[in-house]
Amino acid sequence: MTVAVICGGVGAAKLLTGLQRVVPPTELVAIANVGDDLELHGLHVSPDLDTITYTTAGAVSTERGWGLEGETWQAMEMVSLYGGVDWFSLGDRDLGTHLYRTHRLSQGASLSEVTAQIVAAWGLGFQLLPATDDRLRTMVTAVDEGEITFQEYFVRRQHDVAVTAVRFDGAETCKPAPGVIEAVEQAERIVVAPSNPVVSIDPVLAVPGLRDAIASRRDRVVAVSPIIGGKALKGPADRLLDELGREASVVGVGQWYQDLVGTLLLDTVDAEHAPAVADLGITPVVTDTIMSDPVVTDELARRCLETSTS
Repeated sequence: MTVAVICGGVGAAKLLTGLQRVVPPTELVAIANVGDDLELHGLHVSPDLDTITYTTAGAVSTERGWGLEGETWQAMEMVSLYGGVDWFSLGDRDLGTHLYRTHRLSQGASLSEVTAQIVAAWGLGFQLLPATDDRLRTMVTAVDEGEITFQEYFVRRQHDVAVTAVRFDGAETCKPAPGVIEAVEQAERIVVAPSNPVVSIDPVLAVPGLRDAIASRRDRVVAVSPIIGGKALKGPADRLLDELGREASVVGVGQWYQDLVGTLLLDTVDAEHAPAVADLGITPVVTDTIMSDPVVTDELARRCLETSTS
């Protein structure tokens, strides 16, 4: 079965660890958010691409959920000593990834090409595609501050400011990366990972042509709710939904994805909301969605593949 996964960072990376164990890697394509990307210290940093790579390679920091296990921070200590930008930490080994990416981009390689090289170096068998090779940046309008970059909101301010709007700079002119639309059109199953709908999945959907391509396959699209019991397991997804006038619940997730998904996997704690999800024209499937260990993760991956409205 060919599977295309619409991805953000940590939640998507965990689900992909299960999917790569239950689907032949050659049949798996991950289409990842690049709205979080930033230029820092002269380097092109792609947080979600790297989190997916490190996690599925079994190299991610288990304590942080991002970056590499056994990382050291001497380079950042020197940056801090000189009074440089140190609110966004890059580990010493992680810096090697950004150095390589930036160098290859300067040579004229596309982000897709560089990502494929990095994935191959880690020995991963599935395909990881940035949603676009063009510049796309998530911009957040914060109360009393105006518009700031996503990383300034998420990392520098620890997503502790209220948000009134989210915009994807570059969405009007960017193009899908090579293979992205084809992966969606040819997939037997499209999975929307349990990533933040507002700032992880929506930047992918903002790439021209992608939302329409996914919506046209709605009966083949399965989403996993990132909201469990009215809360996000990690990050500000629940608060962002609420701040943007949506319901911070599995029903709110269903409303957010109503035109895109035919099936929504919701956690057992939200079983009572299944009828409300069904009222949206979405098939609800109640299962364990908290990926606390490999057994649960693999079973969730299987449920994504087994479930279809077709």
